[in-house]
Amino acid sequence: MHRYFKVIMLSAALVVPVAVVAQDRDHPDQQTRRYEDKAHKDSHEWNSNEDQAYRRYLQEHHKKYHDFAKAKKTEQSDYWNWRHSHPDNDHR
Repeated sequence: MHRYFKVIMLSAALVVPVAVVAQDRDHPDQQTRRYEDKAHKDSHEWNSNEDQAYRRYLQEHHKKYHDFAKAKKTEQSDYWNWRHSHPDNDHR
């Protein structure tokens, strides 16, 4: 009986993380990132609209795409300055 209990617990330990990852993919809005723009004293929600604007910024500045979160703080600041001068309807 003790052996079956160990097998059941091991199986549960392997299945639960897979189920949690699958649930996260079903609800991407739970993984929303927010960025503080200190120079303009506001915050920005990173969504598909912001990602498109960031890609336009990179293209206009002749830079290859890289994740905004991994960009240097100076580049992030430059982006927010550019973003405030290039607003769109969904910009907050």
